[in-house]
Amino acid sequence: MKNASRRSAAVYALPALAGLALLPFLDFRANRIVSGEGVMLWAPEGGSLLGAATLATLILGTVLIGAQLGRFVAALAALALLLWLAGQGAATLSAEAPEFARISLGGGFWIAAAFAALAAADAVARLSMGALVRIVALALPALGFGLALRAGLFDNLSILREYAANRDVFDAALGGHMRLVLGSLIPALLIGLPLGWLCFSSRRARTVILPVLNLLQTTPSIAMFGLLMVPLGALSRAVPALRDWGVGGIGAAPAIVALALYALLPIVANTYAGLAGVPETMRDAGRGMGMSRARLLARVELPLAAPVILTGIRIVVVQNIGLAAVAALIGGGGFGTLVFRGMGQAAMDLVLLGTLPIVALAILASLMFDAIIETTRRGGAR
Repeated sequence: MKNASRRSAAVYALPALAGLALLPFLDFRANRIVSGEGVMLWAPEGGSLLGAATLATLILGTVLIGAQLGRFVAALAALALLLWLAGQGAATLSAEAPEFARISLGGGFWIAAAFAALAAADAVARLSMGALVRIVALALPALGFGLALRAGLFDNLSILREYAANRDVFDAALGGHMRLVLGSLIPALLIGLPLGWLCFSSRRARTVILPVLNLLQTTPSIAMFGLLMVPLGALSRAVPALRDWGVGGIGAAPAIVALALYALLPIVANTYAGLAGVPETMRDAGRGMGMSRARLLARVELPLAAPVILTGIRIVVVQNIGLAAVAALIGGGGFGTLVFRGMGQAAMDLVLLGTLPIVALAILASLMFDAIIETTRRGGAR
């Protein structure tokens, strides 16, 4: 099994090495929208032959090293070296460049970074660490990256220049994105958890509720937003006081309603599955102790079903973090504002400025829920 895993990792390492060898490591452009000139990793401006050789050695180390901890350390070292070479290369290129020149990360960087990140995640998963330990193990490199960012190592990269020029928009997008995700999660929980219990309690209700929610889930997001704009706009016109609460045909209101509707199926289905998975002997024991139906639900069924229910909530949070980006098309705000603005201006670094925080938020939410789910499973086992 270990040899098979190593052969599989070796196959995945080949694209990373090929990307570094064949694709530009950095991209130099005269300004933010024109086509650029690729800079290879082994070039003096890109990282030098020594840097390229060291990086290739670390990538191979993630495959050849037998111990999972060694693989994890090699993958993190590869990521750190990638970032350092990118920062130093950007500084070298911008030293004699005109003011409007831009240095972006090239295809070779992204392929190698993706491989190193996946290798680190795979090593952590195989180390059989607890969820909290995994969070700490991944938080320390993130802290190091934050310190390097604060020290200005990456200031010459185009994405950081875009951030400096759009800092107010970025801050507003972060607040708007969190408002969309949390604003849709709360009503989805208030509606979805009772519906999940109803599906468990009544087969007739289950045969109606789950197909309807499946239909909602398969509706494209743009179509859902468009369908909600008309009734919400009519409602705000009929009740002008609702406009003070932000309810209207455009803006955050239709986006929050749509995201809440998309969140219902995973919450309802996992609530039903979690309750259905509670052993009948546990219910019989609770009834034998004289528990009422409500107390049995609160003291026995929900604690045992909690890991499955939380898994559904985890799916919803990660899903809505991604879907919230589309809300920018109807004025809902969020990081989609930066993504679509960058697409309109043909400024790919501005697109990345909106995309990378979405990915980071999704990973952070996933890790946090993994820790909570693991904790509830241990509590249920006791």
